[in-house]
Amino acid sequence: MAALMKLCNMPVLQRSVWNHVRRTNRTISTSKKNSDSATTTCETANEDKNWVSYGFDYTSKEKDTNAHNASFFFSVSLCLVIGGACWAYSPDIQLRDWAQREAFLELRRREKAGLPPIDPNFIDPKQVKLPSDEELCDVEIII
Repeated sequence: MAALMKLCNMPVLQRSVWNHVRRTNRTISTSKKNSDSATTTCETANEDKNWVSYGFDYTSKEKDTNAHNASFFFSVSLCLVIGGACWAYSPDIQLRDWAQREAFLELRRREKAGLPPIDPNFIDPKQVKLPSDEELCDVEIII
């Protein structure tokens, strides 16, 4: 969100190397200025003098604050809160709850019938075709 707000306010030339050079090369003036010794009567000039940008807009305090508030609103409120609620209350897509209920019902049915919980011969041994010793040759069988 922050990158989109920054990019829509910058022209193409500023997005290139020129913007990087402009931010890294800042000069410091040591000469005494007349405006330093005079007191200003306007309070907004004093606020803008000590203003530190959030990184969305380096020229306008109002645009910078609005973009900062909007990006945090969308990222925290909409993405985390509403997205988390949707994720938490979404239906069981992989049917884990259904499979567990079916397993409990099947166990209860087998207990009432007097059968073991898991039948060792789940498939009838007469239906299973195993390879002969000639077909296996010298293959190692790991059980």
